[in-house]
Amino acid sequence: MQKRFEQKIWLSSPTMHGEELAYIEQAIRTNWVSTVGENINELERMIAEYVGVEHAVALSSGTAALHLCMKLAGERLNPGAKPGKALEGMRVFCSDMTFDASVNPVVYEGGEPVFIDTEADTWNMDPAALEKAFGMYPDVKLVVLAHLYGVPAKMDEIVSICRDHGALIVEDAAEALGAEYHGEVVNGKCGSFGDYVAISFNGNKIVTGSSGGMFLTNSRSDADKVRKWSTQSREDAPWYQHEELGYNYRMSNIIAGLARGNMLHIGEHIAQKKAIYERYKEGFKDLPVVMSPFEDKSNPNYWLSCLLIDKVAVCRQERGEKRALYISEPGKSCPTEILETLAACNAEGRPIWKPMHMQPIYRMNPFVTRDGNGRARSNAYIDEDGLADMGADIFRRGLCLPSDNKMTPEQQEIVIEIVRECFD
Repeated sequence: MQKRFEQKIWLSSPTMHGEELAYIEQAIRTNWVSTVGENINELERMIAEYVGVEHAVALSSGTAALHLCMKLAGERLNPGAKPGKALEGMRVFCSDMTFDASVNPVVYEGGEPVFIDTEADTWNMDPAALEKAFGMYPDVKLVVLAHLYGVPAKMDEIVSICRDHGALIVEDAAEALGAEYHGEVVNGKCGSFGDYVAISFNGNKIVTGSSGGMFLTNSRSDADKVRKWSTQSREDAPWYQHEELGYNYRMSNIIAGLARGNMLHIGEHIAQKKAIYERYKEGFKDLPVVMSPFEDKSNPNYWLSCLLIDKVAVCRQERGEKRALYISEPGKSCPTEILETLAACNAEGRPIWKPMHMQPIYRMNPFVTRDGNGRARSNAYIDEDGLADMGADIFRRGLCLPSDNKMTPEQQEIVIEIVRECFD
């Protein structure tokens, strides 16, 4: 067992450079500390220009951005819907392996998530399962797609399928700022492909404002609506006039200052994250594991480096709702053993996102795989014929490794050795 790290090795912590403080101090010095100011304006300009869209609206969180994406989509698909019920009575196809912030806003607006299984090449929404889902639910007109861990989904296929079925796309690019996809149908940066798009500046993201998010669009009218809704839908009147439901979702000028300064270093952060991924890949090349995959047409942002244990090398394990047990076996390991060993050495990893169809809150929702249709099971995984759900199998065998861009190569070598020892 390697000795314990004196300073914790984090999964992915904020990395500050100095400009962030200068912009925050400027906001304080000039007294622009609320939801208007130069930092907000400049951050919106920077992000729109970087991603390649016409408009960006700075909001208090990625979840707020996703909520307003759903509200916009519902308004377009369901004109005249009551406030808070823009998606009432509507099924919405959603990525299954993601954080629940991708899905909850569908429910905020009264919709019913239908989960689409994951594919093995990118760990994102499976186009084959999506096509099958449209055959089962032909009335669906909205797809919520997340790019997992900064790896672009199969956008050529997904966009083509959605166009064929007349469906809108909400693109959850919260984890994928800076990632690129160069396809034949769509080409550019993640965040530029959806009809409505959300990104996040949460504290662990590749660019952070400590919190915050942003709505992206090529529609000026949609940007104006989101800006209005995010400031309690105040009308252009000399007093507080309100004619529709609004929200307190606008980003503060202080948080925008932090994100503005951090955004100056996105290229550096991506390069550092890529180097971490490559060192892991080299360090594990003779272990029964593979690193998280991506297509040749993609350039991920490498936000988190993830590992998948070969099926034959997974030791006996059992997961309940909140606890896990395993039996250590020579030459084998499992996510829980590796994560517990890392934690004992003062290094932070994390399980792969537990698929939404396995979550207690959503386990009765429809769930579609390329080979069948079923509901969650506590022990769901790929069976001998490869017919069960892919997302549950990745959850069973995968984990997120320490991916902090301040981790030195020497520290990462120790992390690699810790993981290797789990297979002894």
